[in-house]
Amino acid sequence: MSKDSNKTIVYSALEVANICGVVNQTAINWIRNGYLKAFSTPGGQYRIYLEDLVDFMKERNMKIPTELLEASQQKKSISASILIVDDDRGLNQVVTKFIEKEIPDLSIFQAFDGFEAGAIMAEKKPNIILLDLDLPGVNGEDLFKKINASEEFGKPVVCVMTALKDETVLDRLKDNGVENFFIKPLNLVEISDTVKDLIKSL
Repeated sequence: MSKDSNKTIVYSALEVANICGVVNQTAINWIRNGYLKAFSTPGGQYRIYLEDLVDFMKERNMKIPTELLEASQQKKSISASILIVDDDRGLNQVVTKFIEKEIPDLSIFQAFDGFEAGAIMAEKKPNIILLDLDLPGVNGEDLFKKINASEEFGKPVVCVMTALKDETVLDRLKDNGVENFFIKPLNLVEISDTVKDLIKSL
């Protein structure tokens, strides 16, 4: 296994074979048959990225060593990012600080209106967005539609924060692809746990 300065974790075919409990030739056959993603070094040796190995093992219900899963989750946490959009600066700050404490490796951005949110989304392309529906400048529901309709923002997972209890609005957002709803007053533990689960699925 090797790591570069960007924390890329790479395995040789022999290391993959040892992890999976098979002989080296079996791992090579998996690669040659297209079952396991790999790339070749200039010397013709196969190398496999951590994420591709974990995905391969999950698909085949193989037992994945704990250290492999932990390395995979840590890498996802480090590369993941979230944008918190709420014009209530105090609440925005409270949510930000709580998530920061619970998921220290997560990159967190904040926006306090729809226009600022749009600019950050276009530049940073966060993986997850916590979006308040009642925003000044740009309506939160309109902003969600814009996110959902465009490739410009990287297709993030959107979770809505709202004090609205209008079932019609909530049903409409669900139909349009909103993953999760957090009704105000917010349950910060629920938000943090949901974000952790979303990071795992990225």
